[in-house]
Amino acid sequence: MDIKEIQNLIKFVAKSGASEVKLEMDDIKITIKTGSDSDTTIVHQVPAQMPQQVIAAPAAETPAAPAAASEPAAPAASDDSKYITIKSPIIGTFYRKPSPDKPLFVEVGQTIAEGDVLCIIEAMKLFNEIESEVSGKIVKILVDDSSPVEFDQPLFLVDPS
Repeated sequence: MDIKEIQNLIKFVAKSGASEVKLEMDDIKITIKTGSDSDTTIVHQVPAQMPQQVIAAPAAETPAAPAAASEPAAPAASDDSKYITIKSPIIGTFYRKPSPDKPLFVEVGQTIAEGDVLCIIEAMKLFNEIESEVSGKIVKILVDDSSPVEFDQPLFLVDPS
């Protein structure tokens, strides 16, 4: 199982509303828990003799989690509709700089081009550069540095004009 498959599994679990998913395959064991203050993903290497099984526990009364995920989108929608919202493609920790001693990737008011790196999202000890899919001017940064982000959470507002 490669990192893309694991990221897709995390996205699927986040969308499904399940509170816990365990996946055991030949050489890997993954447990994904949601519904708490911080999502937890645990990956263990296990002996190759394990049979494949998937156990999904449905979320028991967790309406607060989907409501909390949709609330950040509401202020962005109430702003001028001419702006494009750049959203997080993965769950992880949002960083505005490549390292603590380096300058910020982008700032409010800065003009960006398609393909420019906007931020880094750390997921499972991997640092994923998030590139802009649009050109324009950064109007607002919606997430604080070193904050956890959810899949599809708005990160930036961009004025494409």
